[in-house]
Amino acid sequence: MSITPVVRLQSVSKIYGSGEAQVIALDNVSVDFAPREFTAIIGPSGCGKSTMLHTLAGLDHVTSGSVTVDGVALDSLNDNALTELRRDRIGFIFQSFNLVPTLDAQANILLPLRLAGQKADNQWFQSIVKILGLEKRLTHRPHELSGGQQQRVAVARALISRPAVLVADEPTGNLDSQASREVLGLLHSAVKELNQSVIMVTHDLTCAEAADRVLVMRDGHIVEDMRHPQAEALQEALR
Repeated sequence: MSITPVVRLQSVSKIYGSGEAQVIALDNVSVDFAPREFTAIIGPSGCGKSTMLHTLAGLDHVTSGSVTVDGVALDSLNDNALTELRRDRIGFIFQSFNLVPTLDAQANILLPLRLAGQKADNQWFQSIVKILGLEKRLTHRPHELSGGQQQRVAVARALISRPAVLVADEPTGNLDSQASREVLGLLHSAVKELNQSVIMVTHDLTCAEAADRVLVMRDGHIVEDMRHPQAEALQEALR
């Protein structure tokens, strides 16, 4: 029985500018992302990996082709419906934690639901908090938390709406090696224990090595699709 992808790109191209200034960031890319899997996207600067992440997350429109998230074609949605889909079905984790400094950890986690006028599922909230090890940090404001703890709060906030997919853009970029390992562990826990799907862009091969699947991009194309690769294989793929 075939598995329905949580995200699908079909013949997606993204072109910026025109004439001599034209840049083809994505060139006829087709790829499926399976549910309950941790996928990393790597490649040299300017290869198209961030563009692919932004288009599959509905942050940027494609020039041609189609993007489907949780069975919904993004090009079929108006701006309001697309905003709702991003809010409800896509969890975002960025390099900068984007926490509200005046709110404690619990309020930051629950903020997306509050803004949407929705109530939290307390059992789900407690599950996230326990798995992410935040039980004793809920009353702390961001300045009272370490970088790794702040990113834990950001991960919890991304999970609170039970999204179809978690999208992580260089989530360990501002963290030291110990905190980076913690965050990668949290993303693994989200997949294995909370049945989430994670798609992460990273330039760090150690981070990519932690994923179930790694897509290697070059010049707007996926040039390698690897399962549980070792660092040596990733280095070779980037040459």
